[in-house]
Amino acid sequence: MRLKSLWLIHIALLLYLASFVLANDQQQNPIHAVNVEDSKNEIKATTPSSFEDNSVTFEDLETVEKEKFTFQTEVSRLMHLIINSVYKTREIFLRELISNAADALDKIRFLSLTDPEAIAAKPDLDIKIAADHEKKTLTITDSGIGMTRQQLKDNLGTIAKSGTSEFLAQLETNQDAITQIGQFGVGFYSVFLVADKVTVASKSNDDADQHVWMSTAVDDFTIAKDPRGNTLKRGTQITLYLKPDAYHFLEEKKLKDLIQKYSQFITFPIQILTAREEEVSVDEPFNDDDDLIEESMSDKPVATEKRTVYGWEHVNMQKPIWMRDPKNITDEEHKEFYKSLTRDHADPFAWTMYKGEGEIEFRSLLYIPPIVSDVFYENVRSEKSNHPIKLFVKRVFISDDVDLLPKWLSFLKGIVDADDMPLNVSRETLQRHRSLRTITRHLVKKALDMFSTLSQKDPKAYAKFLAQYSNILKYGAVEDQAYRKKITSLLRFATSHNTEPFSSSLDDYIDRAKAKQKSIYFMTGSSISEIEQSPFIESLLARGYEIMYFTDPIDETFVENIPGYNGKQFVNIAKGDLSFPEDEDDLSERSVELETQFRPLTDWLRDTLHDRIEKAVISNRLTTSPFAIVAPKTGLSGHAQRILDAQGANYKDPNIAFLLESVRSQKKILEINPKHPVIKTLLEQIVEKEENISDELINLIQLMYDTTAIRSGFPLDNITQFASRVEGLIRKAVGTSLSEKAEVGVKKAAEKTEEERKADEELKKSNIIYDSEDDSVQHDEL
Repeated sequence: MRLKSLWLIHIALLLYLASFVLANDQQQNPIHAVNVEDSKNEIKATTPSSFEDNSVTFEDLETVEKEKFTFQTEVSRLMHLIINSVYKTREIFLRELISNAADALDKIRFLSLTDPEAIAAKPDLDIKIAADHEKKTLTITDSGIGMTRQQLKDNLGTIAKSGTSEFLAQLETNQDAITQIGQFGVGFYSVFLVADKVTVASKSNDDADQHVWMSTAVDDFTIAKDPRGNTLKRGTQITLYLKPDAYHFLEEKKLKDLIQKYSQFITFPIQILTAREEEVSVDEPFNDDDDLIEESMSDKPVATEKRTVYGWEHVNMQKPIWMRDPKNITDEEHKEFYKSLTRDHADPFAWTMYKGEGEIEFRSLLYIPPIVSDVFYENVRSEKSNHPIKLFVKRVFISDDVDLLPKWLSFLKGIVDADDMPLNVSRETLQRHRSLRTITRHLVKKALDMFSTLSQKDPKAYAKFLAQYSNILKYGAVEDQAYRKKITSLLRFATSHNTEPFSSSLDDYIDRAKAKQKSIYFMTGSSISEIEQSPFIESLLARGYEIMYFTDPIDETFVENIPGYNGKQFVNIAKGDLSFPEDEDDLSERSVELETQFRPLTDWLRDTLHDRIEKAVISNRLTTSPFAIVAPKTGLSGHAQRILDAQGANYKDPNIAFLLESVRSQKKILEINPKHPVIKTLLEQIVEKEENISDELINLIQLMYDTTAIRSGFPLDNITQFASRVEGLIRKAVGTSLSEKAEVGVKKAAEKTEEERKADEELKKSNIIYDSEDDSVQHDEL
């Protein structure tokens, strides 16, 4: 046992020393670190420089043969524009470099399909990012296709594209005029937003040597053979010497956040050099005494100390789910991806994937959030974006400010990944291009198809969806005429046939319509129970007609902008004239007879209530109620007027305020039920008494009008007067005099004393503004 333990310790020490020597031999400069392999197959070290060859410096090139070149004029102009005006945020430099690295990796992987030896020098295809806080450098290394000496000169020193001068001229005079900017490949030069010096080391399979490109973004650049040798084997290493105001890009959290924001769906692994504190064992001096060794191993605790260890952490673990076959993606994978995309904790209602081909190739993935965001309506009202769609180009995040969905669909969340897209020089602001309109058209169609599929497969889930989003869809039907009919067909309502919310579509209603029915009858109200108690529905229900119950504030605006559906017109049963097919034959003769019979009553009602009603007419919508108050066809129903009143009367535009007040004060139409006993008795009294109508009867009619207004959904003009009339009836019923007043027996409050007045004046003096936050003042919060 002792011999076996001693043998293991000897082997461990030899491996330790061997790895130490090997690590020092492989570095150009001495390092003070030990590389070991841990259980997770992750390289660790005690200094960050242990992971990559040290970056070549300008001083390193002093002793080697090098060649200096002058930037192409267009490049100098371009760098000046980039640094001073084009890019909105400097952080996108990392996105540009990672995107370029991914392109290089794609190229070498494509070559390896026909030539496996292309990746033999360095089989691992990845991107590594390391920050050196001491040197203030940020290094991005890829194992892509690399560049030869000539390619370094051509790709980084010139813009070999036709039309460059015209492009730059447009950019200098009007950045909005750029039309084909994504084709110029100028993303690399964004490094000078954050760095004042840059080195690019690159090794290509087509060049025997590794070369270095260096520049300070002035007028020239230098290319030399890398004095470190072929350390990269294949690929490119870009080292940025950051400006002082860009040092925050060295922070590990900042780098991770930027990768997650822009590059989390890059196909290749992106690894970042991370640091953490760990307890590591302290080396003990070697001793040949077996007994002492065994004793020290069994009895003496191992000495440890805290050290900072470094390792590569794979940060883009999330895979682009939209690149997979939809049939192979489980529901759980969709739910998890939605949560990672939106930072939501609940599952989405539904989702849809789509691959567009033809004029522009793209993939899309749309989700329906479980609830409406708190800020959705506010953003729509204030013309702000709800950032519904994250736009990617080849898995690289570009922007979430592009309007790929109309406002009424901006509650959706998702991604669009295009293979090609007209971008501006910073890949940030997309130009108004027909390809965008094509994508929008496809997205809207797929979204509507998703809603339709949900309604058919799971009506209960669809009802929950409409509980959140029906108002928004109605807004879409009002705003977007192109999709109006399709949106309208997706809506669901409660009706007199089925009072469950979101139970019937307009197609269902039409299927149940009566013979010769040309109208879709509806009524608005704040709730289903309110509508069911309205006098307006009496006649229709008695005749067997179905009534749609509209309880959303937007419903009246919705039907005013969508007058009909599939050949049938919407009719608000609380407004204007109302007629029925079965009355068409004898309506005229019977109407004339009733109007003549009840004209004394209708004329008297019109004169008595002249300040409230335009006229009194015979009703064909009442069966059990004596009165109903109806709005003119172009006026406001009771429900609409209550909504308007709830919004207040503070309108900035005086013309709008005047118009709304005119509509609100518009006189109503009083309808009477000629078959009701109260109406028959009133007619008899009016005919008998003629000019000798008592004040008591007039007061009762005023009270009847107020109660009818309440039942018809209208707000009362004078609540105090209404309460006084009700009190009068009560006084008469209990035998109390109408003029007798209540006794007031309360004690009057005393006036403020002089001391209280002085105290108040002193408090007023303390109402000052303090110049310094350090002023320590105690004051009560009222």
